Amino acid sequence: MQFALNEDQIAVRDMALAFAAEKIAPHALRWDEEKHFPVDVMREAATLGMGGIYIRDDVGGSAMTRFDAALIFEALATGCPTTSAFISIHNMASWMIDAFGSDTQRHQWLPKLCSMELIASYCLTEPGAGSDAAALRTRAVRDGDHYVLNGQKQFISGAGGTDLLVAMVRTGGDGPGGISTLVIDGKTPGVSFGANERKMGWNAQPTRAVMFENARVPVANRLSEEGVGFKIAMAGLDGGRLNITACSLGGAQTALDKARAYMKERKAFGKRLDEFQALQFKLADMAIELEAARTLLWRAAAALDRKDHDATMLCAMAKRFGTDVGFEVANHALQLHGGYGYLSEYGIEKIVRDLRVHQILEGTNEIMRLIVARKLIEGAR
Repeated sequence: MQFALNEDQIAVRDMALAFAAEKIAPHALRWDEEKHFPVDVMREAATLGMGGIYIRDDVGGSAMTRFDAALIFEALATGCPTTSAFISIHNMASWMIDAFGSDTQRHQWLPKLCSMELIASYCLTEPGAGSDAAALRTRAVRDGDHYVLNGQKQFISGAGGTDLLVAMVRTGGDGPGGISTLVIDGKTPGVSFGANERKMGWNAQPTRAVMFENARVPVANRLSEEGVGFKIAMAGLDGGRLNITACSLGGAQTALDKARAYMKERKAFGKRLDEFQALQFKLADMAIELEAARTLLWRAAAALDRKDHDATMLCAMAKRFGTDVGFEVANHALQLHGGYGYLSEYGIEKIVRDLRVHQILEGTNEIMRLIVARKLIEGAR
């Protein structure tokens, strides 16, 4: 159990914090307003090792731990949760190639993914298959050395602005055993993209549907064997849940810091806001919840690094608790700003909008409870 960071971890965190403060935070409001996807800035982050954080170093990765990644994504999210979250998705998709791909596949794609010369999207969700991911219907039919793909993915982060699609497709019968994973070039004939969705938040990354219409993808682009795709998707989501939790905590920390600064300046009834005991208690509760969530995140990340038997359950716990806490802390920070918190120029309302979706993606928080409950019941037998 680790309750303090060592010198290397502090250096990694501080590097990411400095990058967020200099390269991300000053532009976050404009990126949100203009729906700008900051690929150039993300590639700058990749030069510091953030394009392949837990990818092996023989293909250009940083070979760091999930614990390190949690520190990095929380730090990046202090500048912009949306940008940090997309870098985390890119890392998750890249990790699937690193963990389940052949040496040929790893060396084909990962050097450019780690530099973010190539950018990846993760394609699991479909119009009729969200929480019930094993019900996905996108079909890949074998035709010689290719698969012919037909179907649609929905809510795909970065779609239309990325190069590779790591997609779960049905190569066999119903259920999880019929799912395989393909790495698809986004420019493949028969691959098209819907309009950029109009969203409550996460505007600094595009979200589109991905359509496959008789798209031919080489069999050589399949990760592992046929029928292993659901396992690959779920393994990726353990880490993805930690990453998105870290992004929630980073955004919430910025919201808390903004609220503390505002309360020192704003006066009401002849006193500064931070002199009212009721508001002091609110601030204290926000900090306590945030620290508790961070501690659980670190516990889960360490368990995933060790491959503990309860790592999946702990990742689900951390995701449910951390993303709920992140949103609530940001929402309380907005309330402490009063009417000013509702104005875009203060940056609080953007954080609230960005963090709301974290309670839905990478598995809804209701599904996180289901995962935890099942693990508890299985363990009781």
